[in-house]
Amino acid sequence: MIRVLYFARLRETFGSEGESIEAHPATVGELTELLSARGESWAQALAGRVLFAVNQEMARPDTPLQDGDEVGLFPPVTGG
Repeated sequence: MIRVLYFARLRETFGSEGESIEAHPATVGELTELLSARGESWAQALAGRVLFAVNQEMARPDTPLQDGDEVGLFPPVTGG
């Protein structure tokens, strides 16, 4: 099982702080594809710039996932 956490606008768009995914995607990119397949609002939200963290370390779409990993999805943070 993979624990997925949503932050900022993704949390608002999806109406959830996170969820557990029973499917076992091999990479962060495969996880994104799995979530995008849920419908247009998911696909649009994930098609924009989204950053990933696996077990609280920045990750890329090709980062491998293992059972028990925690994946955070969040938009880039800007500020000044």
